[in-house]
Amino acid sequence: MANEPLLAAGLDAGGRSTRCVIGIVEDGRLRYLGHGSAPAAGWNRDRLADSNALTSSISVAVSEAEKKAGVSIEGMVVGVGGIGVDGFDNTGLYEFSHPRTVTQEHMSYAVERAASVRLEDDRCLLQVFPQDFTLDGRAGYRNPKGATCQRLEANVHIITAPRHEHTALVNAVHQAHYAVEETAHEPMAAAYAAILAEDRTRGVALVDIGCDSTDFVVYEGESLVLARSLPISGDHLTRDVAWVLKVPYEDAERIKREYGCAMVGLTADNSLIEVPAPEERGPRETSRKLLNEILEARAEELFDHFREALASVAMEQNLLEGVVLTGGGALLAGMCDLAEKVLNVPARLGLAVGIEDWPEEIDNAAWTVAAGLCMYSARLKLKREWKRKAPGLIGLVLR
Repeated sequence: MANEPLLAAGLDAGGRSTRCVIGIVEDGRLRYLGHGSAPAAGWNRDRLADSNALTSSISVAVSEAEKKAGVSIEGMVVGVGGIGVDGFDNTGLYEFSHPRTVTQEHMSYAVERAASVRLEDDRCLLQVFPQDFTLDGRAGYRNPKGATCQRLEANVHIITAPRHEHTALVNAVHQAHYAVEETAHEPMAAAYAAILAEDRTRGVALVDIGCDSTDFVVYEGESLVLARSLPISGDHLTRDVAWVLKVPYEDAERIKREYGCAMVGLTADNSLIEVPAPEERGPRETSRKLLNEILEARAEELFDHFREALASVAMEQNLLEGVVLTGGGALLAGMCDLAEKVLNVPARLGLAVGIEDWPEEIDNAAWTVAAGLCMYSARLKLKREWKRKAPGLIGLVLR
């Protein structure tokens, strides 16, 4: 109906928390309505082991968001991440019988050709991101509409996901009686919420440090040039603390959050912290410096892996806008300082921008993915209008 409110919703089914954000589109702008969260369930080290448990977690989070928003939603955009998600470049060729003036339809067809790749049976196509075009061997055209050529090539970056995990996640949402409008790469959604378009043009990366996986995207110009996962996540830092200090996992997580820092020297390292011990043993103490040394070693390894990934696409010295950190793992004190030290670029926490009435209580990097997925949902609903307004490659494929 014409007067029906245009609702948007995003779901981040993370390894530690399931988060949902609901908004409403008014006069082309997205306004916050409500949010909800629930402890994550059903995951086993980045693998979905219990679909029913995940469905219950989703139901609780979305129901809470609906209650706060005062609305009921039918569907949402669902985030996909994890160590199985990967990206690669591909090219699509559109060759004419004679030189022609390039139209929007020609560009779209070339992108479709680039996206038509044969994947392994256990992989599925998640998203396609146009980069630029090559005309008769001349590379680097951002928007060749109106140019003349006989050979048009579209260069794209394709993101794929494990088919089984993707299907199981979608089914879990369906079992909660919600539709999946689309699935989207989580760090891409976070970048959509936390990085302005003009910053992407100067080179920027977003690293989403979750409980069970660390995923990232790298932009140069308007193009997404790299999307990949790293083998280290927030869970590894907690496990290191548990192993070295000989404490249960949950106690290690609490100690990490309350006293930990990813870089030695930023806190009072000579102070002592109490370490939980069994009742039959007396209380123990350890130095805060030891805790921070444990965390720094693993966090430094994470950023070393990321630096190697940047080098694979020659971007280690081209991130003029630096690196943006999101996810619960980014909330550890000193993470931005260590990123700057290892990567030699500016680093900051990625907070959601562009959503009116965004509440202070969730204005932190752990909620950026959910915010971006909600924004992506809004854009889906306004796709035609946004495509008319968006210049260049953004008008080809929803980004």
